[in-house]
Amino acid sequence: MPKMLTSEELPTLIGRELEPSSWLKIDQDRVNQFADATNDHQFIHIDREKAAQTPFRGTIAHGFLTLSLITYLTAENGIEVKDTVMGINYGADKVRFLNPVRVGNRIRARQVLLEANEKNPGQWLTRTAVTIEIEHQEKPAMVAEFLAMLIIK
Repeated sequence: MPKMLTSEELPTLIGRELEPSSWLKIDQDRVNQFADATNDHQFIHIDREKAAQTPFRGTIAHGFLTLSLITYLTAENGIEVKDTVMGINYGADKVRFLNPVRVGNRIRARQVLLEANEKNPGQWLTRTAVTIEIEHQEKPAMVAEFLAMLIIK
């Protein structure tokens, strides 16, 4: 459940890890749809037989599919600011894909608010450290610093 607070309270969460998201299973259908949406049909993502002959022993999710799931995964237990009109994806820094997500794996997000700055009245820029974990694996799939602009009335 997202934590509801005022914009003035936002800086009080800096450095605190929020509750991790629920697990999300990455299935072949999701990977295929992402391949179609991005025109990235590299065999390692969509051809099970050919991918089985690689060190991955099967198909893997696109790194950018994992990255694109940040907003979904972090929303479940993220920070919700009262009177927010909208949140805008502002970018990502220091993105690293550390471990492939094999089709059939389950992933979840851990997040820590690093910064919250009011850039203009009612416009808060947040920087959040996000780690995408793979169930039963020590090494995460991805780490990134995710930027969001909150527009607050």
